Amino acid sequence: MPSTPARPAQIHADLGPDFYDLVAPARFPETILRYRNDAWAARVGLSDLAPEEWLAHFGRFEPLPGSFPAPLALRYHGHQFRSYNPDLGDGRGFLFAQLHDLQDGRLLDLGTKGSGTTPWSRTADGRLTLKGGVREVLATTLLEALGVNTSKSFSLIEMGEALERGDEPSPARSAVLVRLSHSHIRIGSFQRFLALDEPRNILRLLDHTIRTHMPELWHDDVPRRAASFLEAVCGRVARTGAQWMAAGFVHGVLNTDNINVTGESFDYGPWRFVPVSDPAFTAAYFDTQGLYSFGRQPEALFWNLSRLAECLLPLADLALLEPALKTFGPSLQEAFADAIFDRLGLVRTRDEAADRLVAAFWGFLARSGAPFEQTFFDWYGGLASAGRAAASPSAALYASEAFASVRGALQGFVPVDPGRLTHPYFAGDRPCTLLIEEVEALWDPIARMDDWSAFQAKLTEIARMAEACGVKA
Repeated sequence: MPSTPARPAQIHADLGPDFYDLVAPARFPETILRYRNDAWAARVGLSDLAPEEWLAHFGRFEPLPGSFPAPLALRYHGHQFRSYNPDLGDGRGFLFAQLHDLQDGRLLDLGTKGSGTTPWSRTADGRLTLKGGVREVLATTLLEALGVNTSKSFSLIEMGEALERGDEPSPARSAVLVRLSHSHIRIGSFQRFLALDEPRNILRLLDHTIRTHMPELWHDDVPRRAASFLEAVCGRVARTGAQWMAAGFVHGVLNTDNINVTGESFDYGPWRFVPVSDPAFTAAYFDTQGLYSFGRQPEALFWNLSRLAECLLPLADLALLEPALKTFGPSLQEAFADAIFDRLGLVRTRDEAADRLVAAFWGFLARSGAPFEQTFFDWYGGLASAGRAAASPSAALYASEAFASVRGALQGFVPVDPGRLTHPYFAGDRPCTLLIEEVEALWDPIARMDDWSAFQAKLTEIARMAEACGVKA
């Protein structure tokens, strides 16, 4: 049975029709389960669903007991590549249900992608290609294993339709993805009410978000409440951005409607991982100016957070909001150091030695052209892995003068758990990666022969890496 539904004061439906539209899911010819996240199903009390029940809820969207009787297509605006678009909103998805994490009690959203048209679909068909769904499952699974604060791919069901697409071979197979996240409230959700000059709804959304997701931020004084909220969002978004950088991940479409105020990375389209550290590396073919390139992601996030600050000006003076906004830079720097130490499996210190290690390691990646993921893999555990690194395909780079500063900076740092270094994952000579050519190779047998074995093997490999590095859901 599902976990206890959210209390009435917390659920998104209580915000009312200014915030969403009631919609109906599309009717599809068939439902074929392609992916089910059993670990997270257990955490939200849905592990006992039989296969047919799973298809009924996440393919035909029969309501979960205790949750919404009808799905909600959320309303929002946003800047897309810094051009304001007032015609956004959930155009091929909806908020299907809300329930609680049985481990920590936090509220969670089940949102869809590809579930049919809504009032915000414009000229689109409201569908998702199966390849797009497969790519999102791969992205979220690897990002979670790399320690990134990400939404979770909860379910992927093939729906039996043929879709016409201009950016992949057509006809393309259709699918519906269900993702799990702590919220689907975006910066663009606030922007919509600023554009409509509805400060009361800005305050309602602010108060709902704080009460539901950040109750520790509550202040009776509205300006202080708004400033505390902005500072908290800056910290959460900075943490996610820092984790992207340490993971070598490029989201690709950092529009304000894709930035969740609770901090999770979500909505994966043209994402890629960098083969080497290259600030100019872009994920989206249509990002011709490199606005959302690898190295510019922190800048893009800060620009988006500045738009959130603008939305809060009806509630608080700039003198209160500006200091909150300025916490982004220090938060990013601290979170980046945390992420590098996590990726290296080393005990984090708060001193100049830690700063030197981060600068030396990141500088080496930038200057040497060393394979990004290989370098983290080889030096997981620091100098305790020096012998293993000496047998790496990159061993010559580590023996060069370019690596000398890193080797010196590693002195004195110890593994978080030396036992991890004996995990079979580290007995190999190459890490688990998902570069673009690998993603295409995983999709190819699915497209040609409906052969899912390589996809399943990759998910197993990612789970093995997460286990080796002590990353837990």
